[in-house]
Amino acid sequence: MKSFKPVVFYNQVKEELKKVSWPTKEATITTSLVVLVVVGLITAYLGVVDFIVSKLAQQVIG
Repeated sequence: MKSFKPVVFYNQVKEELKKVSWPTKEATITTSLVVLVVVGLITAYLGVVDFIVSKLAQQVIG
């Protein structure tokens, strides 16, 4: 088994991170807003479905 050398690992990580194609600030904000809107829509949909199913269950149970 190879020995673990933290300094070598750290240097390799730094070099790999230089190769990453980082998104722009605008792209990050746009995609974050899209995610928040989709999460909000799904939350609202599930809330409505939960409300309807709970009302139906109350009618069946009595």
